[in-house]
Order: sequence, then structure tokens, then C-alpha cells
Amino acid sequence: MAEESDLEKTEQPSPRRLEKAREEGQVPHSRELGTFLVLFVGVITLMIAGEWMGRRWMGVLTQGFAFERDTAFDLTRMLGILQRLYVESLISFAPLLLFLMLAAVAGPLMLGGLVFAPKTLGFRLGRLNPMNGLRRMFFSLHGAMEVVKSLLKVSVVAAMVWITFRRERDVVLSLSVLPVSDAAGSFLREMLFGALLIVSGLALIAAVDVPFQLWQYYKKLRMTKEEVKREYKEQEGDPHLKARIRSVQREMARKRMMAEVPKADVVVTNPTHFAVALKYDQKSMAAPMVVAKGRGVIAQRIRELADEAQVPRVEAPPLARALYAHVEIGETIPPTLFAAVAEILAYVFQLDRWMAQGGPKPQPPQEVPVPPELDPGEVATAEAGDGEP
Repeated sequence: MAEESDLEKTEQPSPRRLEKAREEGQVPHSRELGTFLVLFVGVITLMIAGEWMGRRWMGVLTQGFAFERDTAFDLTRMLGILQRLYVESLISFAPLLLFLMLAAVAGPLMLGGLVFAPKTLGFRLGRLNPMNGLRRMFFSLHGAMEVVKSLLKVSVVAAMVWITFRRERDVVLSLSVLPVSDAAGSFLREMLFGALLIVSGLALIAAVDVPFQLWQYYKKLRMTKEEVKREYKEQEGDPHLKARIRSVQREMARKRMMAEVPKADVVVTNPTHFAVALKYDQKSMAAPMVVAKGRGVIAQRIRELADEAQVPRVEAPPLARALYAHVEIGETIPPTLFAAVAEILAYVFQLDRWMAQGGPKPQPPQEVPVPPELDPGEVATAEAGDGEP
């Protein structure tokens, strides 16, 4: 039973699954929403700008059918007139074409957005199989829904046409006795009213179709528990590779740390198990900073670099253990260790003065005041081996 539950698509699609589906051209879309928007915008545009468009088009027709006799035998003049009429025709229909184009683009944007997926352009032999098409049409929920929507659209259009004719029957029958211009205007108004009723009916169909398309889209992309686990592993990456990357990062950090040892002011040692390099600049630092630390082999390497760069080394086991345990690289020392570090730095400054001016050689501090709670104790000092910075 557990294996069967793992194979059932019960999990919502992950962001990666949705992104991959989008790359393959799979986005939610509703044909009914697009149809409604195009018809609605077209009808509204005709109701607002229809009179202006009609006047300009009538002007185009008038100029097109009325020309002088000489024009018929002058090819140059005829081409000029045709070019002018072509431009006027485009201007006449420009508002309608522009808003229809915007409406056609708005439909996909409202659901899944525009997407360009070259993968969908590839040839697939399965698309030519008529059985697959028949199966989708008659034996799937999507096909059943399409049939229902088609029946609804036919019913809505028929009902709206019947309502329009019944409501405006007398007006339509009286058109035959009106002048042509008045009859044409009345007929167009009745057509727009009927189209508006049809659009309102299509709005109801779109309101049902959009949630259904979204539900079907996300249902199709649902994942099994096994797919979720596999995708998580793929995103997390190979554990061995991640361990290798962490190892490389640690090695790079260790090299950067070692490069700071020659710039330090003093190296506090345990003397053999721990080594901590300190740097203090009165102008730019509020307190001394730990620039390198390590134990075991790393501590030995820090001592070697300090000797090569002639950085003073001071043996202060409690302070070395406390600094190693409680201060990270790049951090300043805590206030509780100010007194202890101050004694070490005072000795270093005295040592620098002695090397420059001579005189009695200063003696390193024998005991520094380290709070007992900050000293890990003899257990930490007994540990050996390679330590991590």
C-alpha cells in the first residue's frame, strides 16, 4: 500500500516542475476567455468609435467609386488614388484592429503569460495518430468539457439572437420602409445590441471555463511522493560533490587565513596544541582582532609562518585556549579578555621598543588574567591532530 501511495500523484507541482512545464510550452489557457475578450473589446470599440469609422469608410467608398474619365486612362493617377484609399482604409479600421490585437494578447497574459517554447515546434509522430485524437475527444474529461462548452455556446448564441429579435421585432420589420441611411444605422445598432447580449452570455461560460482550466492544468502537473524526493535530491546535488566543494572552500579559507599570519602583531600559543594570531590597529580597530587560529598541524604551521615573518610568539595557554574556543576568525576579542590581551600587546610593544632602542630585554608575562569560564581546560589542551580554523 505504501508503494502504491508513492506512485499516486497527490502532491502539488513544485516551482521547478512548473518552470519546466513552461519551458515546454505548457501553460494554462482558456479559449473561452480569449473569445470573450476579443468579442467584448470589438463590440465596445464599435459602439464607441463605430460612427467615426463608418464616416471614414463611407468617404473611402465615395472616393473609390467616383473618379473622372481621364483618371481611368492614367495609370499613374490611378495608382496614386489606390494608395491613398489604402491608407485611408487602414486608418478607418486602425482602432478596431489595435484593440482586437491587445485583447487577443491579454487573454494568455491573464492566465499563464506569453511563452516561447521551441521544443513544441519539433515533429512528433504521435500527433498524427488519429486514435489519440479520438481518445482525447470522447474518452477524456477535457474532451467532455469541450463538448459541453460547445453546446453551451450554441445555446447561448441562439437564445440571445431569439431575445434580440423578439425585443426588437417591430424595429427590424420597420427597416424596410426607412431610407437607406437611416435603415443602415438602425440595423447596425440592433446588431451591436445583439452582439453585446451574446458577449454577456460568453462571459458566463468563460467564468466557468477559467477555473476549470486552472484546476486541470495543476492536476496534470501533480507529482508523486517519489518524484518530489527525486527532485529534492537533484536540487540539493550529489552529497559527495557537495562534500568536495566544502573541502575546497575550507582549503581556500585556510590559505586566506595563513596569508594574514605575517601581518599579525603577535601569535598566542598553548604552546604546541593551539595558536591564535592577533592584530590590533589603534586607528582603525576598536579592539584586537583574531586573524588566524588553529590547533595541531595548523597551529604548527601558524607558528612557522610567524617565525618566518618575525612575528612575536607568546606562550599563554589559558588565553590561547580561550581565544580559540570563543572568538572566530575576523572577530574582535570579547571585553572579558581585554585585560589578558592588553598584557600580551603591552609586552609586544615593549619588545618592539627594545629591538629598536636596546636596553633591558622585557620579560613575557607569566600569567594572564583569563576568566575560568572562558578556559576550556586541560581536556582541550590534550587533544591532538589536525584542527579546523
